[in-house]
Amino acid sequence: MSTSAVTPTTTYSGVVRPGAPRSTRVWRILGRLLTYAVLLIWAFICLFPIYWTITTSVKPNTAVIQGPTYLPYWDYEPTSLGWDAVTQGSQGEIFVRNFKNSLIISLSSSTLAVILGAMAGYGLARFNYKFGPFRNKDISFWFLSQLILPPVAIIMPLLILYRRLNLIDTHIGLILLYTVANLPIVVWIMRDQFNSIPSDLEQASVVDGSTYFGAFGRIVLPIAMPGLVAAFILALIFSWNEYFFAAILSRTNAITVPYMVAAQVSSQGVQWWTMAAISTAAIVPLIVIGVFLERYIVKGLTAGAVK
Repeated sequence: MSTSAVTPTTTYSGVVRPGAPRSTRVWRILGRLLTYAVLLIWAFICLFPIYWTITTSVKPNTAVIQGPTYLPYWDYEPTSLGWDAVTQGSQGEIFVRNFKNSLIISLSSSTLAVILGAMAGYGLARFNYKFGPFRNKDISFWFLSQLILPPVAIIMPLLILYRRLNLIDTHIGLILLYTVANLPIVVWIMRDQFNSIPSDLEQASVVDGSTYFGAFGRIVLPIAMPGLVAAFILALIFSWNEYFFAAILSRTNAITVPYMVAAQVSSQGVQWWTMAAISTAAIVPLIVIGVFLERYIVKGLTAGAVK
């Protein structure tokens, strides 16, 4: 009687059933271990700069200058030198003021960008426009193409315009600028988000007596909430971290945290410990937002990718 060879059978997830040969199981285990090793290495590469910044903020100046030191209480004794320069005296008051400036400018510009971008994205997803030879696809590409333009190319006419409008060193000046800068990515995300939502929902609402604005506010927006949150977070990150425009268009009243980080470089040297303390305080809000709203970021950015 002839015996048939036992062939390995695998599931979709890659888990080998007991009938598989020993060599197949070994290779599966090795492949999984290699995947975990690569992910651990990549996680270390991504998280090490944050660890280095946090530890530098509690290093004494000698530990920063003399060479690489990695472990607190092992390579050096932690000190509050960097944080004292941020939280005490006039420097502490300046930091609190700049931190408030960053919060006001970032939250306001991100909110405006999401409101305007959501309406523009909905219009591009639901209606057909014609401006000369341009159609919806051309308009969408024009929005996205604004990201290609380098900021240094527009800073001179922008500086002249802001000087004539008395918007230099004002919150409203940076809020308007960051809103315009964030609009392209917000419009693009929201257009794809609305394209993934069936238009039959709005048509049914209109048939029942609702207006297009009513259907947009009561039906479409709640469904598109992951995209709204993702767009808001991306706009907030850009506004919070932006340095170039804030350095050129602010003097005293509208200085933000990134400008304060760069200000630690002077003719007397670089205050690495103070710079690290300010950077640590600046990245904490973004880390908290990213941890709690990560699922919305993934849903929003992948919306419309698979239909």
